[in-house]
Amino acid sequence: MAAYTLAKAGKKVAVLEARNRIGGRIHTIDNESFFKHAELGAEFVHGNLPVTLNLLKEAGITYTPAHGEMWHYDKGVFTKEFQQVDDWELLMKRLNELEQDISIGDFLQQHFSGDKFAQLRESVRKYVSGYDTADPFKASSIALRKEWQADEDAQYRIQAGYGKLMDYLANESKANGTTLLLNTVVKKIHWENRRVEAITANGVSYSAQKLIIALPLGVLQVNSDQEGAISISPALSTYQEAIQQMGFGAIIKVLLEFKNAFWEDKETTQLAGNSLKKMGFLLSDEEIPTWWTQYPEHSTVLTGWLGGPNAEKKRDIANEDILQQSLQSLANIFKRSAEELKDNLVAWNVVNWTADPFTCGSYAYDTVEAAGARKILSKPINHTIYFAGEYLYDGPAMGTVEAALTSGMEVAKQIIGL
Repeated sequence: MAAYTLAKAGKKVAVLEARNRIGGRIHTIDNESFFKHAELGAEFVHGNLPVTLNLLKEAGITYTPAHGEMWHYDKGVFTKEFQQVDDWELLMKRLNELEQDISIGDFLQQHFSGDKFAQLRESVRKYVSGYDTADPFKASSIALRKEWQADEDAQYRIQAGYGKLMDYLANESKANGTTLLLNTVVKKIHWENRRVEAITANGVSYSAQKLIIALPLGVLQVNSDQEGAISISPALSTYQEAIQQMGFGAIIKVLLEFKNAFWEDKETTQLAGNSLKKMGFLLSDEEIPTWWTQYPEHSTVLTGWLGGPNAEKKRDIANEDILQQSLQSLANIFKRSAEELKDNLVAWNVVNWTADPFTCGSYAYDTVEAAGARKILSKPINHTIYFAGEYLYDGPAMGTVEAALTSGMEVAKQIIGL
């Protein structure tokens, strides 16, 4: 997005991309292992988001509403739609009284300890870990208060996948003179006033007047003595401290394509006491707890989601083992054997974004220190080095593609404005 905006304004731009593809945490696979328009990364447009929707309109890319019934599976029982969490109103009352920010984990321990509030604590933990992919003992209570008070917007899916939008931005950038270099892993950055040099893993050097560092926060948080770290000289110690103060979640996403949509069959209808043909999401307490369908499009794909500390614990687990845990989770919910489900499997893909060296996690969430850190990182260094990324966005669509696009656009406008 930064390259697209700068190139349109007549700037000479080179994009150094470590991967063998563009898009980062957007990765649409098409007609690969039987999957059609399958999203290994970002999948939903979370609401009526101006930058994303305007770009889709400009590119002529269609998108459709993504809706469906919300189902819960708990202790052998299926229930539909909203489940009221006991003491939720009291939780919001206490959060609204909060003046000094603390982590939501500490907040719950201070105000909702004891057996009486066990269900509330567990519900909040699951939500913060699952939706925000955050560690509850790092996530900001005030940021979550703001999130929980926001109106729920509609959700959309891009019909041909988010990858089409990335292709549009890349093609437009290249048409305006941008050089796009894949498989270009930057390891060192040397800079001085109005001059910067980026040196790759194989020793090739690229120089420019300005540099935008658009790496995921997880990569920036890798300590300098660890594999995968990028060295910057002279060091940016204040900025590095700010980077470490921000929250970056953990996620594992699982795509399973079956021969048939067994969750729609008579056996499941009898088990649930209702048809699940309109099921959008299914929430459970299983090892892989969250699942969703492609409804309203009819599909035989189920997507599994594990976020937060529990995903972090599985960072080094083999994909085959996560597949088995996924099948067992579904087997427990739908009262089938894992072997039966495996026999019904056409294709599978486990995306452990936390173990991916070019991502090292999911997306940003606010810690207690995040607001101050964001202010520091949003300021360019001597009009020479700029940071861009979804973690720098401060608004209702944090942690989304909209956040990333907005950040890229804004940093480009800063440079154009000079």
